[in-house]
Amino acid sequence: MDKENINASVPDRNSIEVLVAAPEHEKYVDTILETIAEAAKVRGTGIAKRTHEYVATKMMEAKAVIALSKEGRFAGFSYIETWGNKQYVTTSGLIVHPDFRGLGLAKRIKDLTFTLARTRWPNAKIFSLTSGAAVMKMNTELGYKPVTFAELTDDESFWKGCEGCINVDVLHRTDRKYCICTGMLFDPTEQLPAKLTPQTIARIKQLEELEETE
Repeated sequence: MDKENINASVPDRNSIEVLVAAPEHEKYVDTILETIAEAAKVRGTGIAKRTHEYVATKMMEAKAVIALSKEGRFAGFSYIETWGNKQYVTTSGLIVHPDFRGLGLAKRIKDLTFTLARTRWPNAKIFSLTSGAAVMKMNTELGYKPVTFAELTDDESFWKGCEGCINVDVLHRTDRKYCICTGMLFDPTEQLPAKLTPQTIARIKQLEELEETE
């Protein structure tokens, strides 16, 4: 194979678009799920299993980010979800297709997912459960800090999502205190130059509730 053909087979990072997923991207869902499952097998780690309908719904609700090549090939994906009455947001399922790795695509997807979460739920705490060193590094750069599971949401719907993971027995044996994954949390209140007292926060919440009833 000559040099020209070799270069042609290498994806150009500038030709890959990273965008908030929409309903028309549902045709990529099965490929996304297959790519996530294969990556988990290669790493030998667990991952919460999601259905076609689950991922498609994330796209419809503008709670997902997808990366596509200029030819329309699937390149990467991640999604977000809210928990505990929108007090917590998770960024999950970050995956880059093997054909597009080594191009800095994971960072671009992570950055847009984080921006989407911060824009839609500016006061929510954003957290991530991951066993990947690369994701931990990206989280740290965005301001996440390692935390105990007790500092994450207590929403049972979130923890039920872990039931499909091959390591869920560890979570059960430790009474949900820890598992193979590391919990990381971004707290928006820690990014502020000053903090409000709990009493003031409670007062503001009461005022907001009154405004909603008027």
